[in-house]
Amino acid sequence: MPTLEQVSFPGSAGKLAGHLFLSDAAVTGPVAGVVIAGTWTSVKEQMADRYAEELARRGFAALAFDFTGYGASDGEPRDYESAELKTRDLRAAVDFLTAHPAVGEREAGLLGVCAGAMYASAAAAEDSRVRSLALVAPWLHDRRICEENYGGPDGVAAKKAAAAAARRQYEETGEVAYVPVVSGSDPDAAMPFDIDFYLDPERGGIPGWPNRYALMAWSEWLDLDAVAVAPRVTAPTLLVHSEDAAIPDGARRFHAALAGAGDFLWTDGSQFDFYDQARQVGLAADAVSEHFARTL
Repeated sequence: MPTLEQVSFPGSAGKLAGHLFLSDAAVTGPVAGVVIAGTWTSVKEQMADRYAEELARRGFAALAFDFTGYGASDGEPRDYESAELKTRDLRAAVDFLTAHPAVGEREAGLLGVCAGAMYASAAAAEDSRVRSLALVAPWLHDRRICEENYGGPDGVAAKKAAAAAARRQYEETGEVAYVPVVSGSDPDAAMPFDIDFYLDPERGGIPGWPNRYALMAWSEWLDLDAVAVAPRVTAPTLLVHSEDAAIPDGARRFHAALAGAGDFLWTDGSQFDFYDQARQVGLAADAVSEHFARTL
């Protein structure tokens, strides 16, 4: 069984709290290190921990952590989805992991799950210490994909207008306007559907996840262009995806634009199967482990 260490390390806005999973091999000598970025709005216990433990079982030192403003980490406002801040947090996690005595290199791998793929890719493009990148069920969008998924140009404009109003409110009063992340009854929810993974307490609906999305975050999210990042990613990259998961077209376009070597594993399963279902997580962890073993 992997050993779990509760760790903390400095981020740009305070302490970041993490779980470091160490393989049996790490007890006797340094091993390769991997940082896991969970999907948007998530805390480490929802899916990042699961992948960290699976990679530790396969011989790596794997770090899952809460991003700034989430879970056990410091930072205000809470539950505010900022790609820029999360990318900085990933660099801080690489700082911590590559200095840990269990890790044998000053370089590391990054694994991004769903929207974590966008943040991990941005970090890999900016940080030469990221020697290898893996993306599982990656959500990788650009303007066109945002318009296709958020009600066209008018829908995107409406969300940006709501975000601007929420930003003004926060700057004037300090009050953060939230909507649910997931709700089948609230059309303003970030994901206006009843999604079992997030609503089932036996899956991702855990007490440490408050199911709230800071409304002012929409502008930064909708302006992200992950496909444009790909030509700056030189680290060897693996994508694991399914046609039944989220926006496979974005993953294909990202893969085609990569500057470095890129492998693609197509399998089956819904988006949320890759978060906690044994078959999809196991298959993804095997593929990611093999990729990191070759490239780290």
